[in-house]
Amino acid sequence: MIDFPPLSSIVQKTPSRILMLVVDGLGGIPHPDTRKSELERAELPNLDALAQHSAAGLITPVVPGVAPGSGPGHLALFGYDPVKYYIGRGVLETLGLGVPLRQGDVAARGNFCTVSPQGVIVDRRAGRVASSVSAALCHRLNAIRLDGITVEVHPGKEHRFALVLRGDRLSEDVSDTDPNRQDVPPLKAKALNPHAERTAAVVNTFVEQAQASLRDQEQANFITLRGFSQVPSLPQMGPSYALEPAAIAAYPMYRGLAGVLGMRVIPTGGTFAEELETLREHWRRHDFVFLHYKPSDATGEDGNFDAKVRTLEQLDTFIPSLLDLKPDVLVVTGDHATPAVLAAHSWHPVPIIIHSASTRGEGVPRFTERACANGSLGRIASVNTMLLALAHAGKLVKYGP
Repeated sequence: MIDFPPLSSIVQKTPSRILMLVVDGLGGIPHPDTRKSELERAELPNLDALAQHSAAGLITPVVPGVAPGSGPGHLALFGYDPVKYYIGRGVLETLGLGVPLRQGDVAARGNFCTVSPQGVIVDRRAGRVASSVSAALCHRLNAIRLDGITVEVHPGKEHRFALVLRGDRLSEDVSDTDPNRQDVPPLKAKALNPHAERTAAVVNTFVEQAQASLRDQEQANFITLRGFSQVPSLPQMGPSYALEPAAIAAYPMYRGLAGVLGMRVIPTGGTFAEELETLREHWRRHDFVFLHYKPSDATGEDGNFDAKVRTLEQLDTFIPSLLDLKPDVLVVTGDHATPAVLAAHSWHPVPIIIHSASTRGEGVPRFTERACANGSLGRIASVNTMLLALAHAGKLVKYGP
């Protein structure tokens, strides 16, 4: 953990390199018809072979029973207690887009969505509208004027955007307007304490004006906002772990999180194949690289079991290329479970394998939830993943006499 008191006395700089592949939404639960999870249904010859020669187990992203967002899920993997070191989604999304934030700014993650004439959400992602459409609509929203407040709307991928509010006496303690479900109306922003009353009123005024601006749209005719947040101050990964860490991720939120933690965020393309090419170009310059794979989470959230199986099978084809880089330690795991059966993030445990010269394998036959449950790592808190990766890389010395 990043705040393990003796950490600074036991970490050491070594030439070994760690590659952490985070498969977003990796975990699943059995389909009611087949009694098999997505990992169990998928044909994964490369990941299965890797599991057979790795330490294996299951991780709990936050605490048992709590379904994490992607932010807390990733924070825990990097050794940050996600309850203590909470980072709002808005800050992550905004910084990931390369948008600078000042102290006092409030940022939020936005979605274009579709509402019915009765004001009920019928599609939370507006059909995942094209990024070019979203950019044009963000340009419209940037024309909104609020008294004493500067408004910035920055387009992300597809239906996503980031909202930045800049002005005096703004607070992050505002509730989401996104109900995180369909067939209900969007919510009104509410102040979570008296100091946030002004900010909540500003947000509701912005949403009202956005609705008027988008009235002519068939799909993206409304917006929802979540993750209101301000820039936090967190321990940095580099000096804390004696590493030169880097991050390669196509989606803005994960780049934003990596930047907040002090990783070097390397620009890359929008596909995993492009991420892998970026990794090849920069691999020798860093001793820790976080590599992100998104499609498994998106298909899980869409409730498309077969599509999630296909994304896992596609990922499997890239595993030999990762091994060709000869990382001293390769960690493969996920930030949380996104079972397609539930079409949402869930609290279920997530498989993890750690491959290094210090493990010969344990006979775990496959990279699945049930198989990894029998591995030597057992079931551990995700926040301990970094310490295990450092230990496998020979970057931790003995603690105590």
